[in-house]
Amino acid sequence: MGEFSSLVRFAYSVPGLSSKEEPDVKLAANLLALLTLSLACAISWAQEKALYHFDGGLEQATKGLRNINNHLEVDPKAKLIAVTHADGVDFLMEGAKDRLGPFDARVQDLMGKGVKFQVCEITLRNRKLKKDQFILGVEFVPSGVVQITHLQQ
Repeated sequence: MGEFSSLVRFAYSVPGLSSKEEPDVKLAANLLALLTLSLACAISWAQEKALYHFDGGLEQATKGLRNINNHLEVDPKAKLIAVTHADGVDFLMEGAKDRLGPFDARVQDLMGKGVKFQVCEITLRNRKLKKDQFILGVEFVPSGVVQITHLQQ
């Protein structure tokens, strides 16, 4: 944002402008700053963001991870967050596996592609689980449901 204000300040202080040229230069500087800001906003909005919600067991996790992989195959730059609570945290625990094998390698692969995995601390408390029982690299949030609500806004 500082670059925009510097540009406008510069345009307002160019020495040697005639009184006829000054308004044109100021207008051009303002328009350029506005255009640059609009372009920056458009670029940041262009990155797709998606939330994946896991609250079921391992079968839901198998399908959900497949969907995340498919999503990244089509849009590798998408910003994806998987929020887990209740039985949805199970696949993120050390040693969890399904018919395809251990979950940890698949989760680590997705983390390497920028996917964030978040675990509900209320679930940990209610189920008497500990953070060190989970795959390295997962994040913990105070409440999975509240986190989902925040991310959907």
